Amino acid sequence: MSVPSSSQKFIALNRAPRVQIEYDVEVYGSEKKVELPFVMGVLSDLSGKPVEALPPVAERGFLDIDIDNFDERMKAIGPRVAFAVPNTLSGDGQLVVDMTFESIEDFSPAAVARKVDSLRQLLEARTQLANLQTYMDGKSGAESLVNRLLQDPALLKSLAATPKPQVAHTAGDTVEPADATR
Repeated sequence: MSVPSSSQKFIALNRAPRVQIEYDVEVYGSEKKVELPFVMGVLSDLSGKPVEALPPVAERGFLDIDIDNFDERMKAIGPRVAFAVPNTLSGDGQLVVDMTFESIEDFSPAAVARKVDSLRQLLEARTQLANLQTYMDGKSGAESLVNRLLQDPALLKSLAATPKPQVAHTAGDTVEPADATR
């Protein structure tokens, strides 16, 4: 068992269980309190739509799952979903979704969006817009320039058509981006 990294984690792992079952038993004429441990077993197919066929239930065993090995167990189980939904982004056809989850973080909206191509593009655009907004914060000139770009579609198209600047490198040279403009 791994060593807890903090006192809070130690307390969480070693506190008394919330369910305590006790009963009184008479053993050889004297009463004795006996506490039953609370152990819960869950029989469930948590893999969703597995790629490989699962073994029969009779051949499966119980697995201990706790806070320390949860992501490891989840990766081993490999929960997977595969379905099609109406494509409301482009308005035509179906959007096929096929995802395998390897950790609890994979269930977050951003992680799900990264696994679906059309959603990933929207997430990247959103991230770039957030970065632009952060960069422009407090720069009134940049804000007016972006507003001018948004008002003039021809200027926006010409800016989009302009190729990105390339930095020429030769085989042993290390050119800094600032040096490339000289």
